[in-house]
Amino acid sequence: MKIYNIFIITFLSLVIFSCGSEKKSTTPNFSLKIDGETTKFPLNAAFKATVINPNNANVSGVAYTINDKELTNSNANPLVLQTIIPETALLGKHTLKAVVTFDDGKTTSVKKNLTILSNSKPKIYTYKIVNTFPHDQRAYTQGLEFYRDTLFESTGQRGQSSLRKVDYKTGKIIQKIDLEQRYFGEGITVLNNKLYMLTWRANTGFIFNPNNLERLDTFTYQNSKEGWGFCNDGEKLFKSDGTEKIWILDPATLQEQYAIQVCDHKRTYVKANELEYIDGKIFANSYQNPSMMIINPKNGALEGIVDFRGLKEKVTNHPQIDVFNGIAYNPKTKTYFVTGKYWDKMFEVEIMEK
Repeated sequence: MKIYNIFIITFLSLVIFSCGSEKKSTTPNFSLKIDGETTKFPLNAAFKATVINPNNANVSGVAYTINDKELTNSNANPLVLQTIIPETALLGKHTLKAVVTFDDGKTTSVKKNLTILSNSKPKIYTYKIVNTFPHDQRAYTQGLEFYRDTLFESTGQRGQSSLRKVDYKTGKIIQKIDLEQRYFGEGITVLNNKLYMLTWRANTGFIFNPNNLERLDTFTYQNSKEGWGFCNDGEKLFKSDGTEKIWILDPATLQEQYAIQVCDHKRTYVKANELEYIDGKIFANSYQNPSMMIINPKNGALEGIVDFRGLKEKVTNHPQIDVFNGIAYNPKTKTYFVTGKYWDKMFEVEIMEK
């Protein structure tokens, strides 16, 4: 028995020793540092970052990317990135990634978050009322869209959500369909003779025939968790979701391809609500504010703000009256049509720089 015990103890000692003597990972403890006192940089700004190499590993190269797009490095030392934030960069919160090659071909990566901002201040615009038209005071307006001389409107609230054709001059509802109780209607847009309508938190969008409002199909969201505003540029769909992001969708598959983030020269902006694509820009109601954002659809830059203060005061006040929301552009008159939730008036306006 003693011999057996001695054998067991010797065996366990060898096992413990062999486990304790396993070689540890030889990957150096690299880290990434953004030089300076900020992680916010405007377009065309000089930018510097450094890969920290505390173990003095033999580094043969470093590839730097933002959103998987490689950056040009003007520094001969691969551990130091010196570059210019490219004019074509998407704005918003992104990740700087450095892929380090060391020890004859091994690679590892380190990352750091940063924010890319616009390099110009947004212009400020105001409005001039051209006409005032009646509007259904019971409509919790979510989307407005002119298509073939007809104004389409979507409304929200569960149990009140609908899609309508409207005679904007009289406020009369030409045709109306109601959504099921579980849906909270949101923005609309028309592309390729199909009307697309979002719902809020049901992860569901609808496709209608704009001629007779027949429901043709449904679709679901992917990374965007909510449906807010919707518009298109004739080729792509743009969808807001209440965050700083506006998602670009492929109309053939309705898959979200990527997102832009709304930013000015100081910060990101959230709650872009009803959307309208006009002359190469996205116009977006700023939810709960009497203003509208003018956004560059290529990179998310907030290029203008339209001040609509004073408009709500021209509407009949009542207990249910809610915020400014809804924009449609009439290409024939080249004027804008705006209203609000539970407003009894719709305004045809011109927009001009202050």
